[in-house]
Amino acid sequence: MTIPNIVSGIRILLVPLFLWLLLARDDPAAAGWLLLGIGATDWVDGYLARRLDQVSSIGKILDPTADRLAVGAAVIGGWIAGVLPWPVALAIAVREVLVTTVAAVLAIRLKTALEVRWVGKAGTFGLYGAIASFFVHAGSGHDVFLWLAWGSAIPALVFYYVSAVMYVGDARRLIATGPSVSSDRSST
Repeated sequence: MTIPNIVSGIRILLVPLFLWLLLARDDPAAAGWLLLGIGATDWVDGYLARRLDQVSSIGKILDPTADRLAVGAAVIGGWIAGVLPWPVALAIAVREVLVTTVAAVLAIRLKTALEVRWVGKAGTFGLYGAIASFFVHAGSGHDVFLWLAWGSAIPALVFYYVSAVMYVGDARRLIATGPSVSSDRSST
């Protein structure tokens, strides 16, 4: 029970509220604003962990889990609600399946996890903004949010896929040499 882990836990607990706003209350704008808040606080847990010297093994699992749950809920919920364009939803879903599979293989075979890369965090941050903007546009009709959505979705997806390629390379190296391999990976 560390402060950063509590922040990650709160982010995870907000995912059902997001889905309720989107699917039960049919309020994509409110869901989008909440998703933006979840995404905007993504850096808080990592910052606090480093700043307070509270980096933990569970925190290294909770933070990416919070991201995966929020992004996964946004993609599936947005697809169901018809507020997220299918090419964006499909591109995110394919990448998520790939990286989740790679991470699961590492966890099972080597009892280790991928180190988070800056480019992956940048992609996730951009996607939070893009997805939230698609949702707010659907709920408000203001075209500025549609421009923001596409303007962040395209570069964020590029970052997302670049990081996926890097993660696959990291996994191949780890499988070939064992979990003690060191690389230029960043813990941010």
